[in-house]
Parts: sequence; C-alpha cells; structure tokens
Amino acid sequence: MIYWQLFVSFFQIGLFSFGGGYAAMPLIRHQVVELHPWLTATQFTDIVTISQMTPGPIAVNSATFVGMKIAGLPGAVVATLGCVAPACVIVTLLAWLYYRYRSLKLMQGALAGLRPAVVAMIASAGMSLLVQAVLPQGMPGRVDWVAAVLFAAAFAAMRWKKPNPIGVMVCCGAVGLVCYSLMRGIAGWSI
Repeated sequence: MIYWQLFVSFFQIGLFSFGGGYAAMPLIRHQVVELHPWLTATQFTDIVTISQMTPGPIAVNSATFVGMKIAGLPGAVVATLGCVAPACVIVTLLAWLYYRYRSLKLMQGALAGLRPAVVAMIASAGMSLLVQAVLPQGMPGRVDWVAAVLFAAAFAAMRWKKPNPIGVMVCCGAVGLVCYSLMRGIAGWSI
C-alpha cells in the first residue's frame, strides 16, 4: 500500500511540476507534509537542502530521499520511478508523433519557428550568467576583470580551438582560484 501511495504521489508531482524544481517544491511539500504526513516541515526543508546539494533535478532527488526514508530502497525506487514516469511517457509520445509526422510542412514550419526561440532562450540565460559573474551585485559600476578575462579566454578557446569543455572549466577554475587568492592576499583589495 505504501509503495502505491509513493508512486501515485510522485507521479502527480512529475506530471504537474512544470517550470523546474523550484516550481515543484510546493507540490512536493503538499504531498509529503500535508496530504501524507510522511515528513515534518523541518524534515522537508532538510530534504530540499540535500536535494539542492546533490546532482540531479530537485523533484527526482526528493522522491528518492522521501522514498528511502518511508520504505527503504524499494520505496526510493518506486518514488523515483513515479516521478520520472510522466516525463518518459510524454517524451516517448512526442518522439512518436515527430517521427510519424516529421515530413509534414506544418511540422517543419513549427520546428523552424522554434529554433530561433530556443537559441534566444539559451542566449538569454548565458547573458544573465555573464552579467552576474562580471558585474558583481551590490557594486554598481564595478567590473570583475578576472571573470571578464576568463570568460573571453574560455569563449575564444571554445570558439576557435575546440578543446574539451571540461578541460576549459578546470583551467578557468584553477586560474580563478590563483587570481582571487592573490587578490585577497593584497591588503585593501576586495572584489
């Protein structure tokens, strides 16, 4: 009975949690704290904190942790399957529809219209991250030159040399660690 409740609860979370992990938190809280008192509010906060620190989506991590707490390893598996099942079904259905109707001009037109929107959304997210990194909050008019130079170098390397992205991230992290450590060591300089 508990396995079925876990599956159904997290199936609902997976089905209706549009907008990412933060949008899913009220649904998760309602299911695991209010509807089924599996966790206290404090335990729920702890689960969300742990879910944020571990790799993967918040809803899936929460499902795994709640399932483990309530019914051990089988509960974790059932809750996690319940959370990811809606996405698997929807993606499979969309893939089937795409392969079945991909030659239609209507489908090609819709996909052609989506491409610029996807590029714009990715560019918007990238620009937002760049602005946050290069223009530190709370310091109007200040520019973090180390971040700006690292961005320019990484961008140039990725654009023209095509190295392994993980290597670029590791190199930028190491250079940033050295630069920021040296700058903090210089008296009176703050980033």
